Amino acid sequence: MKKKNYLLVCTPIKNIENLYAKLSDHFDIIYRPQLTSKTTINFKKINFIFTNPNMSKIKFDQRTLLNFTNLKAICTASTGTNHIDLKYLKKNKIKLISLRNKKNIIKKITSTAEHAFALLISSIRNVGSASQSIKRKQWEYLPFIGRQMDHMTIGVIGYGRLGKIFVNLLSGFHSKILIHEKKFKILDENKNKQSSLNNILKNSDAIVMHIHADQENIKFIDRNKLKKMKKDVVIVNTSRGEIIDEKDLVDFLKKNKNSKYAADVVFDEIKNKWKSQIMKEFIRGNENILLTPHIAGMTKEAQMYAYHAVSSDLIKFLKKIK
Repeated sequence: MKKKNYLLVCTPIKNIENLYAKLSDHFDIIYRPQLTSKTTINFKKINFIFTNPNMSKIKFDQRTLLNFTNLKAICTASTGTNHIDLKYLKKNKIKLISLRNKKNIIKKITSTAEHAFALLISSIRNVGSASQSIKRKQWEYLPFIGRQMDHMTIGVIGYGRLGKIFVNLLSGFHSKILIHEKKFKILDENKNKQSSLNNILKNSDAIVMHIHADQENIKFIDRNKLKKMKKDVVIVNTSRGEIIDEKDLVDFLKKNKNSKYAADVVFDEIKNKWKSQIMKEFIRGNENILLTPHIAGMTKEAQMYAYHAVSSDLIKFLKKIK
């Protein structure tokens, strides 16, 4: 008997063990992992959406969501939700299922913090540019002399789940750590590292961002904050591209040749990633920039935890409304 609970899956899931079969037991799946706003599809019959911001080519803003006249829920295998118009969902009583409040699951997922650490180390030790130099048949160390981490001050902006994991990873390297979290006081063993934002901006050799791209954090790092930073600062961003004013940052990087920016995200990533100023500068060959294609959370283990957790919640929601 046909289930007729149509689930649009617009993110790759067939690589995740047992997930497609699990969802198929409860939904009629319309599998479009490369879905764009131009894809021909009968939006009106879709009842549920399964998505993820990584690799997504469509943003579920009001203009897009107006096509889904029978939508009951959107399920995203992420904590971030800036790819979905939450106001529209609330207004139209459409359920949002995400990882945001699933603390028992997300505490197991360390992948993004680990990737931030990898970007930090790679930038400090010039791994990317040194490796590329070999392809040019060069074998020398002078252009790639890095830093030793026990002589560095690392500023961490944002001390939620990922910030805490990152600080724990960093603690074994004996750097001086400064932590800023404006929403609450630090009450754990790292409370003595709590710092003002101004102190972090002025005194950090590297600044690592772990903040949400909510409205108050859009273009959080701008010209005024960059002016306070060291001329050879390393900035790491695995949060969202929107927390950076990319024009201001490109100007800063051009003026300060020893500064670096390492990121897993760019501004307006879903709709206009190739128009991002950081992306353009990176493609032009600026070796002060290190980019990866939003892979921070994409480990085998993280996907198993995240995708299965939200799919289970989606199935529960389906049973509840039947």
